[in-house]
This record gives sequence, C-alpha cells and structure tokens, in this order.
Amino acid sequence: MRILYFAALRERVGVAEETLTPPSEIRTVADLVTWLRGRSDLHAAALADPAMVRVAVNQDYATPDQPVAPGDEVALFPPVTGG
Repeated sequence: MRILYFAALRERVGVAEETLTPPSEIRTVADLVTWLRGRSDLHAAALADPAMVRVAVNQDYATPDQPVAPGDEVALFPPVTGG
C-alpha cells in the first residue's frame, strides 16, 4: 500500500510517502489511520486529531468506514479551505 502525506502532515511525519504492508486486520480507512499512529511518535502527533486529517483512497475522498486493500494508494492531508 502506498501512503502519501501532504502539506502539514508531510512536515510532521517527515516523509512524503511510504510503501507499507499493513496487517491483514486493517480493513478500513479508520483502521489504517489508527495503525499509522502507532508507527512512530511523529505519526502519532501528525494523526492525533481525526478532525484534522482527510483521506483519499485511489484519488477519491474516503470516509472512515471505506475499505482499503493492499494495492491501494492512500493520501492523507489536512482539511482544505478555499477563499
């Protein structure tokens, strides 16, 4: 699974992307974000507030209950505002 981090999340985690193999019990976006928080203190801090993290799976916005699969591209980014 390819994990992409954007904007402030990229800065906090310290990498733009990772290729990971989550455990088989990781089945949804919410599961994945929870698992990612456990990867390091940097991940935990960056992903601590779910209200401040948006997720796209294969370039489509995703809800926490959306399934994820091993070949997916998952992008994590802060909320986007327009003006």
